[in-house]
Amino acid sequence: MIKFKNNYFLLRHGETNYQVKKKSFVYPSWSNKPLVKLTKKGEGEIKNLIPKIKKLKIDLIYSSDIFRAKRTAEIVAKELGLNIILDKRPRDINLGVYHGKTKAEFYRDFPDPKKRFSKRPQGGESWNDVKKRMVDFLTKIDKKYKNKKILIISHGDPLWLLEGVIKGMTNQELLDEIFIKKNYIKVGELRKL
Repeated sequence: MIKFKNNYFLLRHGETNYQVKKKSFVYPSWSNKPLVKLTKKGEGEIKNLIPKIKKLKIDLIYSSDIFRAKRTAEIVAKELGLNIILDKRPRDINLGVYHGKTKAEFYRDFPDPKKRFSKRPQGGESWNDVKKRMVDFLTKIDKKYKNKKILIISHGDPLWLLEGVIKGMTNQELLDEIFIKKNYIKVGELRKL
C-alpha cells in the first residue's frame, strides 16, 4: 500500500456513443478524431454525481485530455467552480494498431489476459506500461501538493490499474477484480483511492 500526502478520488468518464452504438469496436486513436462524445445518459450520470462530489470539497481536478474525459471534467468543474488541469498521462490505454478495429481482432491476437501485462500491441502499451504511467502521474502530483482533495478523471483501464497498484495488488489479483469479483470501475463511477 502506497501512502500519499493528499486524498484522491477517481472518476471514470460518463457513457459514450461508442459504448452504445459501437460496442464491438476499440475506441479510435488518442487524436480525438472522430470525437467520442458522451451520450445524454452519460452526461446525466455525471450531473447526478455532482451533489456527492460537492460534499467531497474537491480542491483540484486533473483530467485526461481525451474528449470523453475532458467533457466529463467540464461538467464537474462548472458545478464546482474549479479549473481543469488537462494531462496526457491519465489517457486511456494506447492499443496501437487496434484503435478503430473490432475488439474481436484485438482479443484474437491477445487471448490471454495475463500476457496483456507484458505484451504490447504494435505501436501501443501493455498494462504494465499503463501502471507505470499512472503511478508516475500520481507520484508527481503528490509531490506538488499537500493535504488537498484531488479528483482524477480518466478511463477504465488506467483507473483500474492505478487503484490496484495503490492497494498493492498482484497482476492475478487485478485480473480477479475484473473477471471474478466484477469490480472494474464503471462509466460514471466515483471512487475514493
